[in-house]
Amino acid sequence: MKRLLVVTLSLLALTSVAQASPELAKKKNCLACHAVDNKVVGPSYKDIAKKYGATDAGKLAAKVRQGGAGNWGVVPMPANPQVNEAEAKELVAWILTLK
Repeated sequence: MKRLLVVTLSLLALTSVAQASPELAKKKNCLACHAVDNKVVGPSYKDIAKKYGATDAGKLAAKVRQGGAGNWGVVPMPANPQVNEAEAKELVAWILTLK
């Protein structure tokens, strides 16, 4: 019974992240450069999910906030100071589910 409760709560947490994050991506203007299925300015979220795993989540969340360059070509990703640390982690967790 305890195991069932843990599994259920885990699924609910993942569902809330999956539902909330597309709206968060839109609110934080991520969709100006990214899309789920296709490259816009930056890579698609599905391509990011294919390239990275859960062990990279912290590194990716930092890149969301601080920006980065060189991983997807010559166009750098600008810093996003409007995204706080918790939001960056939520966005990355959602992106990594899109494999």
